[in-house]
Amino acid sequence: MSRLVIVVEKASDWGSYYPSVDVVTAMDYLREPIGGDDERTQVINLCRSYKYLGTGYYVSLLGEARGHKVMPSVRTVNDLRRRSLYGLDIEDLNQKLTHFLPAGGRDTTDFGILVYFGETAYPALQDLARQVFELFPCPLLRIEFERDRVWQVSSIKPVGLHTLDDAQEDAFAETLDSFSKKLWRKPKARKRYRYDIAMLVDPNEAMPPSNKKALKSFVNAGKELGIEVDPIGKNDYQRLAEYDGLFIRETTASDNHTYRFAHRAEKEGMVVMDDPSSILRCTNKIYLNDLMVSRKLAVPNTEILYRDNAKGIKDVAAKLGFPIVLKIPDGSFSRGVVKVENDAQLEKATSELFQHSALLLAQEFVYTEFDWRIGVLNHEALYACKYYMSRGHWQIYNHGAKGTAKSGGFETIPVRDAPAEVVKLALKATQPIGDGLYGVDLKQVDGKPVVIEVNDNPSIDAGVEDAYLGDDLYLRIMQEFMRRLERKRLGIAD
Repeated sequence: MSRLVIVVEKASDWGSYYPSVDVVTAMDYLREPIGGDDERTQVINLCRSYKYLGTGYYVSLLGEARGHKVMPSVRTVNDLRRRSLYGLDIEDLNQKLTHFLPAGGRDTTDFGILVYFGETAYPALQDLARQVFELFPCPLLRIEFERDRVWQVSSIKPVGLHTLDDAQEDAFAETLDSFSKKLWRKPKARKRYRYDIAMLVDPNEAMPPSNKKALKSFVNAGKELGIEVDPIGKNDYQRLAEYDGLFIRETTASDNHTYRFAHRAEKEGMVVMDDPSSILRCTNKIYLNDLMVSRKLAVPNTEILYRDNAKGIKDVAAKLGFPIVLKIPDGSFSRGVVKVENDAQLEKATSELFQHSALLLAQEFVYTEFDWRIGVLNHEALYACKYYMSRGHWQIYNHGAKGTAKSGGFETIPVRDAPAEVVKLALKATQPIGDGLYGVDLKQVDGKPVVIEVNDNPSIDAGVEDAYLGDDLYLRIMQEFMRRLERKRLGIAD
């Protein structure tokens, strides 16, 4: 996949560990011939200091100039100098540290912990260590805390390998080995690919956007183009820099790891689908509704309900008429969607849904036999499906069916056979969101289409969305990745 290089300032800094051909001194690395090897290279910079214009600084700077993936990057080195960036969003930091400190710790005013590739020896502070590493990807960090009435992060500093004691060296070696399995192990012989794409999946997800056969088809399509598509999971965040692109194939949300992966990948200069902006714009139905209305695109009659506005909740029935469909802003696969038929049901449903969100979407109920789904990739229609309502139910997915989700039937047709006005509205709906891969859900009401929602992570299941295009569907998506990867390699902006 890529060559691993571990850079130390002095050979003696690695003296406590097994010799490895992957380990080089900073001067040897800096003197390497430029452009002498077209193999992608991952560099772990373990120099004693990253001081501006010092040896460690130049390892990261010139490594990036050579096209190597370097940790820490120059950006991270510079960010670590800016104390204003230490404002981590950790609401319960004071409680965490108060509980963490041993008996008598109430008199402690400052202390610190070491973090190795986002790992710490203290389980109670692991979440904090992970957040710091995601913000400042650096092999060795010391987080220092101070208390002035409440606990806060006072500094985050890189640490030199040569400063560790025996126990810390052991902990670092164990974490480094876990971080990069290639360290002391002979890599498997493998076919060389032009590009590597990480495909983020969750094998345990109950309703994933792609089934196993579809995921395999993405892998095969990539191979056909010279792209290795490597399935990864949420625990592989630290491996992202090994890849050229990220393809998210698990349900996205702006408050979980999928968004962190997308944001980190974009920050690393990788080709990303779904990009973080698309995730933010698509996963909140209230934002989407305002976006569609501001663009004068047709949507069902909609009202926004506010938790602290009881009058607005009572008045919504007069504005929309029963039945009314209530939606939490970030629901997916018909979850968090409730139909109410009268005032009592409205009161009960809003009371329950407001426990999850301060704002709710209320829409007029529009029943149709099926919803249209138009797949859009880079502003072009890719596939067209009809999703029929679940039998005896008003939604495509019926989550109340004996404890399991059941869905209605489907029909996949050529885009050219879908109504032109439906396809046209779908393309208009994605225009202000981005140029990624989207699934636009629409209904036809009295012959006119309305946008229900835009999905940044559309379902692509083998046997459903690929029923017409077959393997060509996966190939087209991988071809778009290839196009973007090639443009990025040539320095051409999209």
